[in-house]
Amino acid sequence: MAMNIHVDIVSAEGQLFSGQGEMVYAPALMGEIGIAPRHAPLVTQLKPGEVRVDPGGGKPQEHFYVSGGMIEVQPFKVTVLADTGIRAADLDQAAAEEAKRRAEDALANNAADIDLAKAQVELAEAAAQLRAIERLRKKRRAISSAVNISGPDGRIVRAVLICGWFAPLGAWPA
Repeated sequence: MAMNIHVDIVSAEGQLFSGQGEMVYAPALMGEIGIAPRHAPLVTQLKPGEVRVDPGGGKPQEHFYVSGGMIEVQPFKVTVLADTGIRAADLDQAAAEEAKRRAEDALANNAADIDLAKAQVELAEAAAQLRAIERLRKKRRAISSAVNISGPDGRIVRAVLICGWFAPLGAWPA
């Protein structure tokens, strides 16, 4: 039986997620961190990016976009306090691309009335949103390319081809 860790993801708008997971991945200021049960206590800042919760048991990961914030890690609990957050599936690619374009224009023009730091933050957030959208899109393509194959015991197994090997996604009786 795999151990789980309780995960809470909240933002000023409300609670985004509360549940169990085998692993949590978050964009810490100095790089992405992976958190498993019994992780050492930790408090650190988050940069804009994707928080992923792996529930284990072959279930798909939960994906969230956060614009920054804090993460608190205890041996069996992770709390993400996001400045703003949204489920990655709810991100709007067109709006993120438009925000990125506006921020790049503001940085290129470098006008006196434009707050340079604000434009840099907006650019980082838009780029992080686009990365989260692209990662989720790649994940969906991999899952959609799954096939049904017959397992060694004759049962039908749903699998995806990864690096020349079939990785089972779950099994159903034949």
